[in-house]
Amino acid sequence: MTRREAREQAFMIIFEWEFHQSEIEDIINNAEMGRELEVDEYARKLSKEIIKHIDLIDGKIDVFSTKWKRKRIAKVSLAILRTALGEMLYVRDVPTSVAINEAVEMSKKYATDADAAYINGVLGGAARALESSQKVEAEG
Repeated sequence: MTRREAREQAFMIIFEWEFHQSEIEDIINNAEMGRELEVDEYARKLSKEIIKHIDLIDGKIDVFSTKWKRKRIAKVSLAILRTALGEMLYVRDVPTSVAINEAVEMSKKYATDADAAYINGVLGGAARALESSQKVEAEG
């Protein structure tokens, strides 16, 4: 399975979590049994990391989403944002630009062009803030 496919699996797990908010492992087990799906290890780890830090990730969405409150963001777009921010914050071997690009591509597939532009804007703002904070840490 490619990293892109695994990322997409993580997005789907996070999307489903939004509706059930059960343990991630239960959602994964249900997906594997009910849909005869084999969940990739990367998708499993990423989705667990996202839920582990959901409050921090959602806080970043709140800060960088200037047009919409989180409750008004489409559930698909919210899951894409959470997945991308999870990668940006917690996966060291994924460059920020890749996480953003993959999120935009997913939004083109599962949402609309307007959602893709919105997601790009939110993640771009988050990326600039992360870059600035990393520079401060490196200099300090």
